[in-house]
Formats: sequence, C-alpha cells, structure tokens
Amino acid sequence: MRKLIASILLAMSLINITFAETNPAGLSEQFQPVNTLNQQDISTTNQIQTTSANEEQSSEKQLAAEKNLVSLQQEPNLLTAQGGFDQDLSVWSMYQHADMVVKVVMLGLIVASIITWALFFSKSIELIGAYRQLRKEQQKLSKVKSLDDVVEIAATFKKSSVTRKLYDEVVAEKTLSAGSHDSNGTKDRASFRLERVVASISRYMGRGNGYLATIGAISPFIGLFGTVWGIMNSFISIAHSQTTNLAVVAPGIAEALLATAIGLVAAIPAVVIYNLFARMINTYRGQLGDVAAQATVLLGRDLDLADSKKER
Repeated sequence: MRKLIASILLAMSLINITFAETNPAGLSEQFQPVNTLNQQDISTTNQIQTTSANEEQSSEKQLAAEKNLVSLQQEPNLLTAQGGFDQDLSVWSMYQHADMVVKVVMLGLIVASIITWALFFSKSIELIGAYRQLRKEQQKLSKVKSLDDVVEIAATFKKSSVTRKLYDEVVAEKTLSAGSHDSNGTKDRASFRLERVVASISRYMGRGNGYLATIGAISPFIGLFGTVWGIMNSFISIAHSQTTNLAVVAPGIAEALLATAIGLVAAIPAVVIYNLFARMINTYRGQLGDVAAQATVLLGRDLDLADSKKER
C-alpha cells in the first residue's frame, strides 16, 4: 500500500515537473509571434525615421541650392547698385549710368562740338561768299586808269563791299589833302588808312576763330578730367564691393573713357577747322592787300599827273 501511494505521489510529482518544464516553452511559443511583430514594428519605425531624416536633409540641401540661385540672380542687381554694372554698354546707357560730374563734362563737350560745327558752316559760307565777291570786283576794276573811273564803277557795288570801302578811304584822303603840295605825305596818309581798313576787315573775318582755338586746346583735357573722375569712382566701387571682378570695374571705366572720346571728337574737328579758316583768312587778306595796293597806285598816278599839270 505504501509502495502504491509512493508510486502515485512519484507519478504526480513527475507530471508536475513535466508541466512546469513544458509550460514556459508553450508560453514562449505562444508569445513568440508577438515578439517578432514588435521587432518588425521597431525596424519599420527606424526605417521611417531614417527616411524622414534623409528627406529633411535633402529638403535642406534643396533650400540651400535655391538660396544660392536667388543670390546669384540678385548679384547683378547688387553690382548695379554698387558699381554701376549694366549689360547694356551702349553710348546712351553709359551716359545714363555715369556720375553727375562725368555727365556735365560730356554735355559741355557736346555743346563745344555743336559750336564748332555751327562756326564751320556759317563762316565757310561767309568766307567763300566774300572771296568770290572780291574777285568779281577786282575783275571789274582791273582796267581802270584813275580814281574817278573807280568811283563810277564802285558806285554800282553793294554798300557792304570792301572794295568800295577801300576806295572811299583813298578818295576821302585825296579830298582832304587837296590843298597840300606834298604828294608823298598824301600817299603815306592814304596808305595808313588803307592798312587800318584791311586790318579791321581781317579781324572781322577772323571772328570765331578764337572759340575754335580754345575748343581745340582744352577739350582733350576736359575729357581727361571726366575720365579720371570716372575711374576714381570705379575704384571706389571696387573698394565697397570688395571684389576685383571685371564686371564691376568695366562699366565705370567704359563711362570714363567715353568722356575722353567725346573730348577728342570735339577737339580734332576744331583744330582742323581752325587751320582751314586761318588759311582762308590769310588768302582773303592777301586779296584785300592787292586791292589796297591798286588804290594806292591809282592815287599816286593821279597826284603825279596833277603835279605835272601844275608845273606846265
């Protein structure tokens, strides 16, 4: 009996041990899918976090690239504000973007150039007309033999005729010296009067040449002043922008050199036209001298003939 009870107790204890050993295994097998699901969720969460981090990094890079693009697009505007940079480098655009001092220099040189060409056209017409009129009058008086004949022919000339003025001076001096017996003194006084008239007419025909000489002499220096001022502003813009990029420097230098170009455009024609007018005025003065010499010869002839008649 005791052995039976002991066997039953031993069997029960073995059953308990077996249940105790098999029960955790069953529980682990029961909860194993749950643990696997948790690990998968954790890995998925990590992947999502990694993806979101990568997306944030890519979005930051994209924002940085957009900022760089905007800064590059705004850089020409900044250069425009600092150094006067402009892609349009035409003459009008350079004048508009130039400094006020350079603009004043350019305008002054343009006005000087306009004065030069106005003098050229006006004085060319005047000198050519006076030269032709004087030649025609000389041809009409080439065969006269006395002052009386000259007076008759010169009466048909215009009141503004220089030939008429010269002969009027000679006739006036002859009339004033009619009671004098010194013919040489009369000739000298008449010659002096003719010299004064020729000098006065030459000065009148040479008016305006002083402006041409002044424009031709100082225009290059005025243009150079505008160039120096413009280059100085270019270096100042370089200092402010803190860059040596040629795009910053080029517009200011181009504007400065434009002032020198306009100065040369104003100076070179002025010098050429001045020399041309100087030669034309010298030629005209020589013609006036010929008319004065002819008048002196006619006066001397008339006086000598009058003296000869008195001696007889």
